[in-house]
Amino acid sequence: MKIAIVKLSALGDIIHAMIVLQFIKKHSKDIKIDWVVDESYEELLKFNPDINKLHVTNIKKAKKKKSIKLFFNELISIRNLGPYDLVIDMQGLIKSALISRLIRSNLTIGFDKNSIREGIASTFYNKTLNYGYEKNVIERNVELINFALGLNIIQNNIFKKLPFLFASKKYINTKLSNTKKNILLVPGASHKSKCYPILNLAKFTTLIDANFFVIWGNHKEKIMAEKIKTKSPSINVCEKLSIDSLISLISQVDLIIGPDTGPTHIGWALNIPSITLFGPTPGYRNAYLTELNKIIESNSKVNPFKLDKKDDSINEIGVDEILKVAKVLLDR
Repeated sequence: MKIAIVKLSALGDIIHAMIVLQFIKKHSKDIKIDWVVDESYEELLKFNPDINKLHVTNIKKAKKKKSIKLFFNELISIRNLGPYDLVIDMQGLIKSALISRLIRSNLTIGFDKNSIREGIASTFYNKTLNYGYEKNVIERNVELINFALGLNIIQNNIFKKLPFLFASKKYINTKLSNTKKNILLVPGASHKSKCYPILNLAKFTTLIDANFFVIWGNHKEKIMAEKIKTKSPSINVCEKLSIDSLISLISQVDLIIGPDTGPTHIGWALNIPSITLFGPTPGYRNAYLTELNKIIESNSKVNPFKLDKKDDSINEIGVDEILKVAKVLLDR
């Protein structure tokens, strides 16, 4: 059997979908799995041994460049993929649904119109699953695969997952400590209201004897990282890391702390202890609690169908709350 999974973006969303790969292969090693992804996230999937072939699309680039020629070339390229026995759209957007339907296959599967934000996307599928959009995203992905392939992946399988992100080589950072716990802080996120206050992160670094690293992905996040260092000079601000290097670094630390964003979810994927901080996004939906992976939520009532980017309730989370959870995880 040959299948294609369509999950184009973003970092955290792709990670939450990738967990299904090991379960599919455990069911049958003979199933060939190809994956269609935006070129920005190629490194995230490139070295996963459960993926037979990675198809990279540049539709996002075509849209940015407003190039009709590039856009249609990408569509032609997608049309030439296959044939497949089955295509599964794990994104649930109009764009991903169109791509899924263009791929040559016997069957295209996705969520129904009541289970995704862009309900019209469901019209591109031959077969659909009803599973609430507000439910946990990892469980949604698992149920879609159960539905598509007739599997029986259960909660206990998720708890016992194997790490499923892989780097091409070990990232060497000479400042990693052999005597102290290494803690990685993530100050940035996709929008400001998801970010935890810089001063609070800096204060946290003074309350626990550990070796701290701060990562960043763009100019604004670099400024945030440097501001933390001005308040806590002993921390290490990393260079700009590729996804490949980021995976390797996170695999070497003892704890990662950050908001609801891709790098924090990498910790979960690698079975590295993590604390994810939630304000304007729903923790019950966007994370999966384990003995190693904890969340701290604000008291905000979040509507998963319409996130409020003006919700700054993450600021209400106390540094002492983070410290308490961090000590438990580091003492394991």
